[in-house]
Amino acid sequence: MNWNADLYDQKHAFVYQFGENVVELLDVKPGERIHDVGCGTGYLTRQIKNLGADVVGTDYSPEMIAQAQKLYPEVKFAVADAGNHQFIEPFDAVFSNAALHWVKNQDGMIASVYNSLKPGGRFVAEMGGKGNVDKLLAATQSTLAKYGYHEQAKINQWYFPSLGEYASRLESHGFRVTFASHFDRKTPLQDGAQGVAKWIEMFGSVYFKDIPEQDKQQILAEITEILRPYYDENGQWYADYKRLRFIAVKEI
Repeated sequence: MNWNADLYDQKHAFVYQFGENVVELLDVKPGERIHDVGCGTGYLTRQIKNLGADVVGTDYSPEMIAQAQKLYPEVKFAVADAGNHQFIEPFDAVFSNAALHWVKNQDGMIASVYNSLKPGGRFVAEMGGKGNVDKLLAATQSTLAKYGYHEQAKINQWYFPSLGEYASRLESHGFRVTFASHFDRKTPLQDGAQGVAKWIEMFGSVYFKDIPEQDKQQILAEITEILRPYYDENGQWYADYKRLRFIAVKEI
């Protein structure tokens, strides 16, 4: 998937704005070495650096990393695969916001994080949890099927685990989960009724691969109308987000 980094910053800033209190959970100590996995355009990576950490931000998307390097040249960034990454020098903490649900190789990612941490190091993250954007996904898949795009309707590109499922997964790799929370967080979309289509075009473009533009626009319009009773609150539209947040520690 190719990312539009400018559109991400202009219309989907909620991704990193909601992540600011995940940085608080990270509780950065000056001088700590920290890895920000799935850093996007680097906003939170820069915040972590400003708290006194020696931080490196990585992302699978070259477009995101190019934007991050342009915006924050004083911060270290690199293109890397979260599912299989290695660093020579170990970290005091690994941080991630709104990225882990994109990772296909979850066990590879968790093992890579574990191996990259110092003994006693912590893994602090927030990701999409079980039920995240359920209404949006149901509307998208049913409308695609209605128009005969059955293969696209079967796509499932994200991993949204339950709290118990993910805690067990972390523990199976040697982590001790010291905090975990699964919660509802309705998330504002920009540009009113157009927000649904813009969200899908930003994050779910894979659903419209090989679909003619005329059909695409009609499908997006129908999805928006299906979601109107659930998302539209007096002109401000909200997506049905559910988040999973955790702290896991590498045992000494």
